[in-house]
Amino acid sequence: MNGRRAARTPALLLALLTAACTARTGAAPDDGGARATHPSADSAQPAEDLPDGITFRQSVRRLADGKPVRVSVLAVAPDARADVRTEHGSAVATTDTVFDLARRAHAVAAVNGTYFDSDSARYKGDPLGIYVSDGAFLSEATNGRTALVLPRRGERPRITELRSATYVTSSDGARAVVDGTDRVPGRIVGCGGVGGDRRTDTGALTVDPLPGRVCSDPDELVDFPAPWGARTPAAGRHSVEVVLDAKGTVKTVRSPSGGKVPAGWRTLVGTGSAAGWLREHAAEGRTLTVESRVTDPEGRTVDTSGASVVGAGPALVRHGRVWINAAANGVSKAAVSSRSPRTVAGIRPDGTLLLVVFDGRRPGVSEGATLTEAAGMLVDLGAEDAINLDGGGSSTMVVGDKVRNSPSDPGDTDEARQRKVSNAIVVVPRSPAP
Repeated sequence: MNGRRAARTPALLLALLTAACTARTGAAPDDGGARATHPSADSAQPAEDLPDGITFRQSVRRLADGKPVRVSVLAVAPDARADVRTEHGSAVATTDTVFDLARRAHAVAAVNGTYFDSDSARYKGDPLGIYVSDGAFLSEATNGRTALVLPRRGERPRITELRSATYVTSSDGARAVVDGTDRVPGRIVGCGGVGGDRRTDTGALTVDPLPGRVCSDPDELVDFPAPWGARTPAAGRHSVEVVLDAKGTVKTVRSPSGGKVPAGWRTLVGTGSAAGWLREHAAEGRTLTVESRVTDPEGRTVDTSGASVVGAGPALVRHGRVWINAAANGVSKAAVSSRSPRTVAGIRPDGTLLLVVFDGRRPGVSEGATLTEAAGMLVDLGAEDAINLDGGGSSTMVVGDKVRNSPSDPGDTDEARQRKVSNAIVVVPRSPAP
């Protein structure tokens, strides 16, 4: 492949809170040895009117040591006249508050979604891990991490571990692996990417997900679909960028990379050997076809057409029991056992989707929850499966045009304490049938 590694197939892949409960601890790999909790409801507050099939409840729970945690629970039944999907702002590379994302989507409720590259100087909205919006593949998987799949209308949501693989094929027959989608070439935040990645702290080769770590790769091909919405990164003076029209025809080749993505078009940026591949196989007038495949742990293709997918992790509940796959998601034991604000999603056996926010960092008012405590409370809420989403200062619950929880960032009001995030999970009412 003339210096570019040949394409290959990687190993792919609300109910009211109960008055008293005990977390049932099942097979919980890598749970840090944290004990199950015995929370009890201290108070409950009903929601105002919402569309049929959607309920919202808040309560203050007492954890096993007597400390309080405020819990906000939104439940969306399978027959609710609403669609649940993801929403990002005007560009994938930017951030907005959950409140603004909910308003943009005309949603009745929303919570924050994926982890994102908040340390990036220019692209703070870059999702970390897989992100699919309305069928558009906008960020590659951190391979092996847990994700929430929100399929097309009428299908059951799913929580599972996902991998992704993306390839580009030139009209001259050459084919190559695409390392990433909508991110800075050579900078793999959280690692867990396609082969060739090295930890920047140790220099060791790795394919494992490592939250909080950064990996690098000097030979990368990165895809920028139109929703990226910002100038593409300058990836060094020897980088190459090809600009494709809506039919995949190469209209422009620029070097070094960095420029606008025309509306409805896309670009591919190559560094190192990938730049050489583009020079040889992506001349102006040629056609490039970019295809992505998402697979589950059994290697089965996950249909993402019309779907939304949010990567995060770890899993919290599997088959109705506490099950925290921390090691598979690169999460440390300390992270499992620390109390923090949390946003989690769960699925009941009947397909009801639970979106839950635990407030934290408010001593004596709401202490937050460990992953084990959060998992236990999701079991109590009837979740068959559950996943941890982005948390900390990102944890936000919007219902009925109001921030309903107390985000933990500084500010005088709950609205002012919102952190701008990459994307949100939104609940959008359907129009009445004619």
